[in-house]
Amino acid sequence: MRFMERSRMRAGALALTMGTALLVGGMGSPVTAQATVKWRTVIGIIQAGNVGAGIPGGGQPWSTLGGEASVNLSNGRVEFEVRGLVLAGGDTIGTPGAVNQVKGTLACVTGVTPTVIDTPLVPLNARGDAEFDGSVGPIPTTCTPTNVVFLVRIAANRWIANGAVRIRPGDLSSSGRSP
Repeated sequence: MRFMERSRMRAGALALTMGTALLVGGMGSPVTAQATVKWRTVIGIIQAGNVGAGIPGGGQPWSTLGGEASVNLSNGRVEFEVRGLVLAGGDTIGTPGAVNQVKGTLACVTGVTPTVIDTPLVPLNARGDAEFDGSVGPIPTTCTPTNVVFLVRIAANRWIANGAVRIRPGDLSSSGRSP
């Protein structure tokens, strides 16, 4: 099942669970609520070779049809989905070219050398679709909702897409909905 479909199905169950927890416990857990950072979409690298969080970008521009990402900083759970990740330049424009695997990367910009945490490589199909749902292990406490970025990288460690429209705990979207 796709990430977005799972997220929508979980939303109802989560609302019911959270409501019950608030009624029974009087308060929800602030640790979990403050630990999840989301990106509403995933976009391709616009400027080839651009450096983000100290990580060099791919040699060609890329585009996407969309996607989303989420990371729980307290337990290391990462979910991402990217759709239509294809080259936007070169001879194989409109396809993933020779790239058939990607990984999600969390980079926490805390100083000169960012903390970098990768998911395992996952398949990127011919339409440019990929997803991951799992744990990356413990995330250092120096990674916070205000200093973490999400990148999609190839096996050669260059980034080709990034999470955009970051939603930190407590932020509201332009539509007024909670993340």
